Amino acid sequence: MKRPLAALLLLGAAPAPHVNADLLRTTDAPRLADYGLFDAAGRPAPGVQRYTLNTPLFSDGAEKTRYVWLPPGTRADYRASGPLAFPVGTVLVKRFAFPADARAPGTNLTPIETRLLIHRPAGWVALSYVEEGGEAVLKRAGKRVAVSTTDAAGRPLTIDYAVPNQNQCKTCHQSGEAITPIGPTAANLNDGRQLLQWQASGRLAGLPAAGIPRLARWDDAAASLDARARAYLAVNCGHCHNRAGFASNSGLWLDPDEREPAHIGINKRPVAAGRGSGGLEFSIMPGQPDRSILLHRMLSSEPGVMMPQFGRSLIHAEGVALIRKWIAAMPADPAPAAPATAAAPSGR
Repeated sequence: MKRPLAALLLLGAAPAPHVNADLLRTTDAPRLADYGLFDAAGRPAPGVQRYTLNTPLFSDGAEKTRYVWLPPGTRADYRASGPLAFPVGTVLVKRFAFPADARAPGTNLTPIETRLLIHRPAGWVALSYVEEGGEAVLKRAGKRVAVSTTDAAGRPLTIDYAVPNQNQCKTCHQSGEAITPIGPTAANLNDGRQLLQWQASGRLAGLPAAGIPRLARWDDAAASLDARARAYLAVNCGHCHNRAGFASNSGLWLDPDEREPAHIGINKRPVAAGRGSGGLEFSIMPGQPDRSILLHRMLSSEPGVMMPQFGRSLIHAEGVALIRKWIAAMPADPAPAAPATAAAPSGR
C-alpha cells in the first residue's frame, strides 16, 4: 500500500528534487540547489542522467561525474562530428571531487565544484559553483582551492586547484563567436552501448545503424598508439586548437578529424616563437620528443608556457608518457595522418 507524502516525511524520506526548468532557462542562480538538479545528499533528480566519455580531460587528477538533463519531450540530434545537437533547455553537468587517497579512487571524496553548461534561447551559458560551507555557490570570478590528498605512490600531495572564471570557460568552449559543449560528441560517447541507450530512452534521434565514429580511450592498451595519442590531444588540446577555436590562428589543429600532418604539428614551425617554444624549432619533430615544442609545453607548469593553459596545475605524467612514446615512434617522413576517430559499428 502506498503511504501518503506526510507519512513518508515523518519516516525521514525526503521528496525527490524537481528540476526548475524555467529558472535554468532564464537565471544565473546564486546557489546550485536552486535549480533542483540534485537533492541534499547529491543524488540526481529524476531525468538527470549520468553519462561517461571514452577519453576525458585531465583536471589535476580530479574525479568527475557527468550528467545531462533534457527538457521533457525533447531529444538531442546525432552529429557525426562535433557535439551532439542538444535542444534549448539542456543542462550538461560536471561535478569535480578528489579522493583522500588516489590509491582508493571513488572513496572518501571531497567535492570541490560543479560546472553547468546551460543551453538557453540565446546560446550556451557556462557557470561554476564552488563548495562552501556545505553548499555550492556561484563563483563568476573563479577561485583557487587548496586540495590535500595522497597520490598514487602514497605521497602527500597539495594541489592549487583552479576553478575557472567565466572568461576562461568561454575561451575553452569557444567555437567561432559562440560557446559550445566539448565532451559529448558522438565519437567520445560511443562506447558500444551508451548511444543506443540514449536512443532507446528517447533522448537521441538520427543515430545511424552503422559507421558511428569512435574516439579511443587514451589509456586503453588494446588500442593503437596513434589512436590513443590523437584522442588524448583532441580532448586536452583540440577544444582550443581547431579551425574555429581560441587558438585557430596557431595553425596547430588537434581536433579529432584533422588529417594534415603539418596542422597536427609534425615538422611545423610555431607561428610566434617565444619562451613557450623553449628555443625549439618544431611543434613535433618526428622521432625526437625532447626536441618537440608540444611535449615541452606539456612538461611545464609555468604560466605562459604550460599547455593546456587552463584547467591544470600539475603535469599529467601518464599523458606526457603517452605523447612522448607517440612522437618517438614517428618516422622521419610521416605518411598522411589518420583522423583520431574511427568508424565503429553501433553495436546492434
